[in-house]
Amino acid sequence: MANLVETLTDATRTIGVGAAYGDPVTIDGATIVPVALVWSGFGGGNGTASSPGATVASSDKLGAGDANGEGFGGGGVSIPIGAYVTRDGAAEFQPNLVSLLAVSIPVIVTAGWSLSRIIRALKK
Repeated sequence: MANLVETLTDATRTIGVGAAYGDPVTIDGATIVPVALVWSGFGGGNGTASSPGATVASSDKLGAGDANGEGFGGGGVSIPIGAYVTRDGAAEFQPNLVSLLAVSIPVIVTAGWSLSRIIRALKK
């Protein structure tokens, strides 16, 4: 388990900038660098037996440390938010409108709900 954690820790060190910014691509004289919003999370686990090889009857309750165990988990999300486009020495950020609209939906819903509550409170 410790070796697995060390391996994953070493692998996640390279996630940062490499995942958020893609490799530059040149198309028709313009250099394009894709940009994404990236986050990830990992879990872990471990377990030991207080007496290795011991059996527990089905009617007995397991206490802390009576069972072996392992575990792990992980996940991540990447949302493309746009690209930096460089032409003639000038760089410009061009957003991905579909992603921006999808990400803004919860904000718009929350703002509408809050505004309706405020108006309802002011009418009373």
